[in-house]
Amino acid sequence: MDAVSPHNGVFLDAANARFSTGFPAEVGFHFLEWQEGRAVLGLNIDARHLNLANVIHGGVLATLMDVAGACAGTWNADPRSIRKAVTLSMTTTFTGQASDGLIRCIGTRRAGGSRIYNSTMEVFDEHDNLLAMGEATFRLRST
Repeated sequence: MDAVSPHNGVFLDAANARFSTGFPAEVGFHFLEWQEGRAVLGLNIDARHLNLANVIHGGVLATLMDVAGACAGTWNADPRSIRKAVTLSMTTTFTGQASDGLIRCIGTRRAGGSRIYNSTMEVFDEHDNLLAMGEATFRLRST
């Protein structure tokens, strides 16, 4: 693998470091994969992620979908130069529940132009059960 391969530990370490402060740090997700048109986030569910029914809060799932969908359209081969995007709209559908374990959110860029793009997102539990799905439109921010 070359130095900028999305599966290279150095690249993922740089991506995770970029999201290690503020709200992303509070949520506690990490990148499992990041490449052109695709981002996969992982989250180990703990007590802070649960709602009053002791299942993962929908806001946590929506956050993962927002980040994965945005990152699917912002990948850059140079991990020091990650592009940024803002969410213009997002729809979510919650289809399952989980209380523990590792969940994965997969964001896939589907269409778009040079500044505006669309992504679909899916969240799965560790048994590959679908927990949530969504679609979003993003705009790349000016550098």
